[in-house]
Amino acid sequence: MNYFIDVIVPIPIQNLFTYSVNKDEALFLKPGMRVTVPFGKSKVYTAIVFSVHSQEPGSYKTKEIEQILDEKPIVTELQIQHWQWMASYYMCTLGEVLRAAVSKAFLLESETIIALNNTIEIDDALLNDDELLIVEALQLQKELRIQEVQDIVNKKAVFTMLHRLVDQKIIVSKEEVVEQYKPKMVKFVQIHSNFSLPEGLQKLLEQLATAKKQKEVVMHYFTMSSKSKQPIQLKELQQLSNVSDSVIKALENKGVLEIYELRKDRIDFDGEEIQAIKNLSEPQQKAFLEIKEHWKSKPVTLLHGITSSGKTEIYVKLIEEVLKNGRQVLYMLPEIALTTQLINRLKLYFGDKIAVYHSKYSTNERVEVWQNVLNQKEKAQLVIGARSSMFLPFQNLGLVIVDEEHEPSYKQYSPSPRYHARDAAIVLANLHKANVMLGSATPALETYYNAQNHKYGLVSLTKRFGDVKLPDIELINLRDSYHKKQMQGHFSKQLLEAIKKALSENEQVLLFQNRRGFSPTVECLTCGNSPQCPNCDVSLTYHQHKRQLRCHYCGYHIAMQEACMACGSSHLDTKGLGTEQIETELKSIFPDKNIARMDQDTTRGKHAYEKLIEGLEQGEIDIMVGTQMLAKGLDFRNVSLVGVMNADNLLNYPDFRALERSFQLLLQVSGRAGRTSKQGKVFIQSFNPKHPILQQVVSQNYEEMYNMQTVERFDFKYPPYYRLIKITVKDRKFIKMQTAATWLGASLRNVFKENILGPEQPPVGRIRNEYITNLLVKIPGNQSVKKSKEIIRKIERSFLSIKDFRSVKLTIDVDNY
Repeated sequence: MNYFIDVIVPIPIQNLFTYSVNKDEALFLKPGMRVTVPFGKSKVYTAIVFSVHSQEPGSYKTKEIEQILDEKPIVTELQIQHWQWMASYYMCTLGEVLRAAVSKAFLLESETIIALNNTIEIDDALLNDDELLIVEALQLQKELRIQEVQDIVNKKAVFTMLHRLVDQKIIVSKEEVVEQYKPKMVKFVQIHSNFSLPEGLQKLLEQLATAKKQKEVVMHYFTMSSKSKQPIQLKELQQLSNVSDSVIKALENKGVLEIYELRKDRIDFDGEEIQAIKNLSEPQQKAFLEIKEHWKSKPVTLLHGITSSGKTEIYVKLIEEVLKNGRQVLYMLPEIALTTQLINRLKLYFGDKIAVYHSKYSTNERVEVWQNVLNQKEKAQLVIGARSSMFLPFQNLGLVIVDEEHEPSYKQYSPSPRYHARDAAIVLANLHKANVMLGSATPALETYYNAQNHKYGLVSLTKRFGDVKLPDIELINLRDSYHKKQMQGHFSKQLLEAIKKALSENEQVLLFQNRRGFSPTVECLTCGNSPQCPNCDVSLTYHQHKRQLRCHYCGYHIAMQEACMACGSSHLDTKGLGTEQIETELKSIFPDKNIARMDQDTTRGKHAYEKLIEGLEQGEIDIMVGTQMLAKGLDFRNVSLVGVMNADNLLNYPDFRALERSFQLLLQVSGRAGRTSKQGKVFIQSFNPKHPILQQVVSQNYEEMYNMQTVERFDFKYPPYYRLIKITVKDRKFIKMQTAATWLGASLRNVFKENILGPEQPPVGRIRNEYITNLLVKIPGNQSVKKSKEIIRKIERSFLSIKDFRSVKLTIDVDNY
């Protein structure tokens, strides 16, 4: 009998691939194990075993696998089921889901290795200088990787040169799989058994009488071992003794010390003593019991609690119950910035049961969390993470908490799979028969609609914890302020006075502006020209700190111009407002205050978030300027004032969710003010203070916003009444893109009739030198989503078969909102 395995290869192909294995391999292999497989002419990939069977594929001859990498599965069968659902629902391939789900350290890929061909004689005269360098290096070293070749010749472009050497048969190339994960090994030290007893120790100290440094090391060793039964790290002993490596080496050579290595997790929460979980207040206890009652009939429940109502304490109580039953908990957050504060709070209750998983952690750190979750280790019972944490190999998941569930950060826009982590987490929980807790002060319309229609349970918290008053929100009319000349820079008189008052009372201030950089555009006052990105249809943003003009779409940047590039005039002016400009203005108004900025430019480093948040918590920062990062669930006890610099750019965005998102963002950022005893104050600057959304923010009336928006959504056929699938067409040639989009629009309109919008170009119609246009498919609630997707797939296959459209890129985004 012949044996075969179907595998998932981490590349965007629709089908599983089949490889042949022998009987022993077939008996050993299980779904979820990794194998390396040849693919194409020379590539080698790490693939995940999907199934083991004896049915030979009829359409192609199978290849043999190269090697088995695991002794047991690293991916669970429930994970693979979840991936299948994601691939089906989000109209992508299993390979793309695998690529997103599994750390790249597990997905080893082939790396080209070159070696000399020893069967021929090499004529040095035929080689140029760079080629000669490579040959000489290979004579000293048997093999070289591409990176090493680049270093030797000090050039990035080496492939042409290597192809020439291969053509001349001077070198041969091969593919080798390289393991990326390296466990962290820590050196420990112990005293030789001969000296562990008092007599032996006395004799040793006599021997070391003249070697004072060595004697100090031994004395410190015994002091450390008497205080703790834990193994003693060599580094700690060395630091305490204040000695060099040579002293330690001398003791090792004398047979006094024995040095050994142990594997250690990179992420380790040592810590403070575990505290008892706080008792819930009466409204919290009522909400807690309601949630548990809803879970008896509905596994998903929405906790709609106003800002600072104590939702986290309810989550803590729910987590405690699940952990006591020996099940795992996933606590999802929209933004990495939030994990810092939350970890510190949860550590007090759950100690070292916490694992953290997000993109700021290194590849090696994420591999360790993966393995701890897979092996159900004590230190990974409660996982806190961003959207990617949903892909971890949970064995016994009991509860999924999606905090701030309304946040757009849960949606993955690029690359594929373009999933929404909240929705995918609900499916994951269903596979594990776990409960789901969705929490927000401003729920997404779709979530609240599901709760109102009894698909989800709904629990409300309408009072702040400790009966603290909601912040007082005041609108400032910028039109009047400019007219009366009451502006200082971009600050109205009222906002500036409020900032001065808060600072005089030793309170902190948050200022929100949803645009980073110094200024969105630089304009010539003579001819009106603004520097544009050569790759995208967008003006360059001025960053004063680096004296740069930068494109936020493709990363293109140039030095700030001294004169206009069109007419040569030196009269340049900045237009618009970014966080960097606010920071600069504040430093001139309050030179003696500590002003910090939290945006994408200042939080690139691994611990940048932690430093900023810690600085605010410790009272080191007086005023924090930031983008929407400030609005996401952060808890600052001494912030009494929040200022919104300009609310209009939120309201005027061309998107059907713009008004809902504006309400959510403004109410969330307002909720950062006055979270302890004193009532907070919020000032929102706008040229249109009578806008209905701003009025609803002032009254903090979610229900009114929900009712107004759902009426509009019903009238214009948008979610939650219709499902949306966005199809994006891209090409470097505008005419080809336009022709392809028109063909696609006509084909879709034949089936979906009036429920097709487009083709329409987005506000930024060219990004990275590719022209873009969008089509929107609207699917009514009574129409099968599955059948609609099958029709779209059929039209897509017809599109791809047209020779003229082969260079055109199509992307499909299900639930693009």
